[in-house]
Amino acid sequence: MKALVDATYLGREGAWFRFGLDHGFEARLAVLDHGLARVMFRRPGGYRLDRGWAIAPDRCEPGFEGRPREDLSGFALPETMAVAGNRQVEIAGAGLSVTVRLSPFGFIWRRAGETAPFLEDRGTQAYLVSRRNGAFAHFLARKGSDRHFGLGDKTGRLDKTGRRFRIDAVDPCGYDAETSDPLYKMIPFYIVDGEAGAHGLFYDNLATASVDLGATLDNYHGLFRSYAADDGDLDYYVFAGPRVADVTRRFSWLTGGQAFPPLWSLGFGMTSMAIADAPDADARITAFLAKCHEHGIPCRSFHFGSGYSMHDGKRYAFRWNNEKFPDPAGTIARIEAAGMRAITNLKPCLLEDHPRVGELEKAGLVRDSATGAPATAQFWDGLGFHLDFTSPEGRAWWRDGMDRTLLAHGVTTIWNDNNEYEIWDEDALCAGDGRPFPQALARPAQALLMTKLADEAQRARAPGERPYNITRGGSAGIWRYGQTWSGDNATAWKTLRFNLSQGLTMVLSGMYNTGHDVGGFHGPRPGPELLVRFAEFCCLWPRFVMNSWNDDGITTVPWLYPEVLPEIRAAMALRERLLPLIYTLMWQAATTDEPAIRPLLWHWPDDPAAIDADDVFMLGPDVLVAPVLEEGAAGRRVYFPAHPGGWIDFHDGTVYPGGAMHKVPGPMGRLPLFVRHGAVLPLAGADGRPEARAFGPPAQPFCMVYQDDGVAADWRQRPLVRLDLPA
Repeated sequence: MKALVDATYLGREGAWFRFGLDHGFEARLAVLDHGLARVMFRRPGGYRLDRGWAIAPDRCEPGFEGRPREDLSGFALPETMAVAGNRQVEIAGAGLSVTVRLSPFGFIWRRAGETAPFLEDRGTQAYLVSRRNGAFAHFLARKGSDRHFGLGDKTGRLDKTGRRFRIDAVDPCGYDAETSDPLYKMIPFYIVDGEAGAHGLFYDNLATASVDLGATLDNYHGLFRSYAADDGDLDYYVFAGPRVADVTRRFSWLTGGQAFPPLWSLGFGMTSMAIADAPDADARITAFLAKCHEHGIPCRSFHFGSGYSMHDGKRYAFRWNNEKFPDPAGTIARIEAAGMRAITNLKPCLLEDHPRVGELEKAGLVRDSATGAPATAQFWDGLGFHLDFTSPEGRAWWRDGMDRTLLAHGVTTIWNDNNEYEIWDEDALCAGDGRPFPQALARPAQALLMTKLADEAQRARAPGERPYNITRGGSAGIWRYGQTWSGDNATAWKTLRFNLSQGLTMVLSGMYNTGHDVGGFHGPRPGPELLVRFAEFCCLWPRFVMNSWNDDGITTVPWLYPEVLPEIRAAMALRERLLPLIYTLMWQAATTDEPAIRPLLWHWPDDPAAIDADDVFMLGPDVLVAPVLEEGAAGRRVYFPAHPGGWIDFHDGTVYPGGAMHKVPGPMGRLPLFVRHGAVLPLAGADGRPEARAFGPPAQPFCMVYQDDGVAADWRQRPLVRLDLPA
């Protein structure tokens, strides 16, 4: 690789400040809005990929063809000024001050009025590029006290300092929630928090890469962190913060914001591969519905595993197995009669012996550019071909399949699964809506477009309802179409602990509508205690779905262990009680880019104990949730941040002073839950309607709540309403 060391200031062109670099490269800098800037490099031959799909400022989403890389629409583009000197250029405006070193080339970033940089390129060879392929690397100076958050669905502790991660996507069934990498999503966005406050970086590049957050030491360069891509374009956004919350909110806004889910999707849901895979699948579903009624389980959705499309042990998209499901519409009607919505799993790989693959022989599949044939990839049941969602013909075929095979039978929406696009053929080519590009440049965009298409199909089928969509894979921006989750977790106590910090990592990375498979997805069936603790931990996350593929073939269901069914029901009842609060918080997420689930550092960014506490979480600004995460424990220690009047136990009213660690009770069936003194929450009353409840003398005699019919498409025109305390 070659270092870009010397630069010449070329002047200004519109919003861009231009710099000529070694080897014919050019760098551009633009201040987009207050505290938000962009740096973009152009190769001598142009961009590797001249478009993207992640950027959607002010909720202006790009079409299937993508957003042109040089497009600056949707940004305020405030007034900025540049003063050029012999060795550097000073650029200032909109709360930012940037010093551009011309030799050695690099950027030093400050907030207006501050002398200390919050971000600076490494002083030695900050930019490396390859002239032989599309690889490049970006190196930044690092302080030993810096903390690092983000990068998507990454495992381990919330603070990722000292680790190295791949920006890649695979199918890691039963992954280790502490150490496994990569998982399902490719989101090269991270936050740095340290002495100069917090800032963020997002690399708008969809190729595979590595991010090093202090794992590598090299005496020639001092402390540094880096982003090294295997291909693509060096195009990054700088978020000035100064708080972690500021960075995440701005990133959510930049990438199109959050979809507002329908109310029913926030209820408990159920799925299992074993149910739909079974030869008597239809009877098993009927039995499940009866058991829910018998045991009083408030299930709002049933998710069909891909076994409904299984023939002779293989899964074929849009092919119901009519021996297992002789009347799919009738099955779905029974599900709906039980008060649930039906959701079907769908995978974008067509096996090579799929009876309809010939319909896409000329167009619609990711292709091998060397032969013109479909690019072959390994899948569960053999080799297959992936649908190309950058192909109009492919999208039309997929849309027709969704409409005629699924939605027409009464299916509400699509569960977009196994969409990591593990096509390792280096010649694989995407149609690009008439402008082809190598698929290695934009693998996760396929999952985003797959979910976008499902969103559009559902809107057309039910125009008066808000869509609900799910995707396992994807890039930044998937949240503007729907929900995701932490994937195929292992049935282990370790998973319980690290799914919590993994979930918080996902939230800080822009994924506000997320959750975890209750009980774990793969491995030995969870024991009674683990199942209860999983239900308690998961019951207040936006996604609350029990999903399993246990080694012994036994489906994880709420009544798996009758002796702990009361404790499972207690977790579900708690969720139903708090549902008006959760629904209101999800409305706020969609309107203000403020997540429902938050780490303590979101509200207490200057409290070291709160920053370190990644085994608890906040539900909104007032509720602290502290799941019991250790086997055999009947309580736990909890750090309560400082707050006047302390924290009140939701269950019995015990008051815990803030600014200290306390031992709290947590027997099975009682999720440790605490409310800020003086808060007023919207909770479900005995009749299910929201009512205001105060915890201690209220700061105000009311709270705000969002109310509608649960599916209204015109939700943006509906404000919060005031809910007064009882007289």
